[in-house]
Amino acid sequence: MTILCLASYEKGHDFIRECKRQGATVLVVTSLSLKDNHHFPMESIDEIFFMPDTDRTWDRTDLFKSVSYLARYREIDRIVALDDFDVEVAAALREHLRVSGMGDSTVRYFRDKLAMRMKARESGIPVPEFVHALNHGQLQRFMDRVPPPWVLKPRSMAGAIGIKKIHSQDELWPILDSLGDMQSHYLLEQFVPGDVFHVDTIMVDGKPEFAIASSYGRPPMEVAHMGDVFTTRILERDSAIARGLTAANSQVLSALGLWRGVSHTEFIAGRNDGTIYFLETSARVGGAHIAELVEAASGLNLWAEWAKLELQPGYHVASPREDYAGLLVSLSKQQHPDTSSYTDPEIVWRMDDKEHHVGMIIRSPSAPRVKELLDSYTERVKRDFWLYLPPQEKPTH
Repeated sequence: MTILCLASYEKGHDFIRECKRQGATVLVVTSLSLKDNHHFPMESIDEIFFMPDTDRTWDRTDLFKSVSYLARYREIDRIVALDDFDVEVAAALREHLRVSGMGDSTVRYFRDKLAMRMKARESGIPVPEFVHALNHGQLQRFMDRVPPPWVLKPRSMAGAIGIKKIHSQDELWPILDSLGDMQSHYLLEQFVPGDVFHVDTIMVDGKPEFAIASSYGRPPMEVAHMGDVFTTRILERDSAIARGLTAANSQVLSALGLWRGVSHTEFIAGRNDGTIYFLETSARVGGAHIAELVEAASGLNLWAEWAKLELQPGYHVASPREDYAGLLVSLSKQQHPDTSSYTDPEIVWRMDDKEHHVGMIIRSPSAPRVKELLDSYTERVKRDFWLYLPPQEKPTH
């Protein structure tokens, strides 16, 4: 089989390697701005093509022409988006070339935060109150009914990029005015205080064959906007919260129509009512080294499993290991932070390839031991390395 990988940002090395191990012909389309500064596993790529880009954004018309020309001489069996920002264009290309996989209609539920909330609400899944940032009358009625604070979110960005916490009506209107014609690309959502979780999933024929629930230390939005060390850890698998999260995750992915693939889905457990609210989902592997966290705990590399799922008829998930793991990542005031004083044997991964960053993964058969070490290391990293920079308004690689 021939698989075409779209990667406007450099992602998915393990996916590419596994595709080659499975015997596939691997084609990669990436950004021209990466041509002289990338580390794609070229030994596993048959052909790589560089598309002209502006801030890692491709002209869709040019991309369609280029890929259609490529398809004259290569039979493309699968098209896969390795980054969240390529999910929609991959779906459009599948529709255009009639390649199997998720099409335009379904993919909106995994990229458009407004579409996914509307579909979840229609399916009876709890979501925070929200309104499209479009009609001023509807916005006014929403703000009169739902007390602040609120969260203004771009509909198609990833992670915490572009999100703003709004504390009053007087604060909101000038921000909307500054957005101009981009206003309709946003939604306004009730801010629900509580703990934020994620569930990482492998879906096979409409069923979650693998799903693992984790808890963020502080919500990612708070880490991005207020500054802190980013942490997340695998929850005890038989805990009530883990069972509740995996059940809610299964309901979400079924309602939104993910038949086969991988997903990273986020929830918040409301502090005031205990309800598990759906926040957002994606048809991709989670970022911020969450794939490494899941692999440390389960032995499953989500990138590699995704490649097998795309290429192996009759694919099923192998039995996972059931250890526990915790992830810590922080900006560092040192260009090359030295973590050699962190010596516990539970450390199984260190981030050593990114300047001004420090990161570690801890693994243990004991969930309490992981939490103990993660809490201790978070305080140490704050003292030894931590640096705060204002949040990005646009994605960076």
